[in-house]
Amino acid sequence: MSRNMAIELARVTEAAALAASLHAGNGDKEMVDQAAVDAMRRTLQEIDELEGLVVIGEGEKDAAPMLYNGEVIGSGPLKFDIAVDPIDGTTLMSKGLAGAIAVIAMSTRGSMNVPVEVFYMDKIAVGPAAKDAIDINLSKTENLQRIAKALGKPINEVTVVVLDRPRHAELLQEIRDAGARVKLISDGDVAAGIQASLPGSEIDVLMGIGGTPEGVIVAAAMRCTGGAIQCKPWPRDDAEREKCIAMGSLDKVYTTEDLCGGEDVYFSATGATTGEMLKGVNVRAEGASTHTVVMSSHSGTIRWIESTHNFTRLDKMPPK
Repeated sequence: MSRNMAIELARVTEAAALAASLHAGNGDKEMVDQAAVDAMRRTLQEIDELEGLVVIGEGEKDAAPMLYNGEVIGSGPLKFDIAVDPIDGTTLMSKGLAGAIAVIAMSTRGSMNVPVEVFYMDKIAVGPAAKDAIDINLSKTENLQRIAKALGKPINEVTVVVLDRPRHAELLQEIRDAGARVKLISDGDVAAGIQASLPGSEIDVLMGIGGTPEGVIVAAAMRCTGGAIQCKPWPRDDAEREKCIAMGSLDKVYTTEDLCGGEDVYFSATGATTGEMLKGVNVRAEGASTHTVVMSSHSGTIRWIESTHNFTRLDKMPPK
């Protein structure tokens, strides 16, 4: 059953990426996202064994009619929490740029913890070799030194991926002063976090401030790869700071298991537009090809799936 569930999730992200690909480069990121949401929800409903509770979706019910936070999908015997990012990088895809992916993560019911008091968190994420080296309470320089030692290479060969945002000016300066390499990305810190944990990746660590839901999704992937993520709340304003103080989380460090602690965790991502990790959807007259990575925490297996979809036999893509 667990093997089947992993493959079912691959079908879900494939459907989302295929549907969104119809709108690549059209400049409308809402249309890209809606196409992916519709396809993802429809395919999830086809999994007979599943009863999924959406803990990370497209927002609250009134603002997100499908895949909203708290929505229950299916009525099967297997009860899971579901976290989705139908397209991580909607802006990228709407502009026809590289690196957009369709993502879903699933964990045993009640095991995904989404800190609701803040929209952003400060994050550090690494692969298995450096998982015991990181401590988000230390300086970025100290973490980079520890990561370099764990990886067995000089710090000037350590590559750090960071979202290109004004808020990261000081972070970038410290990374460069420490001697590490910097890779800036415009969007998509879910993909970047996953890459930091994959064997053979050119990225060694993700650092910086990004969305709280994305941190939970990366944690699910880390449960499968054996990597680690640590996060701390990053209040945007006084209101969020007061919420953190009231909940006692202002200085709390969220570990991988804090964010996603289930015994059975599954993760799937399909390339929507070609990036460093996954090839994007390649549409042809009779169908399309997709490239997917799917993982399971139970086995620790990471599968790379290249699929060819024949639309003359399978009605997988909704009309444009």
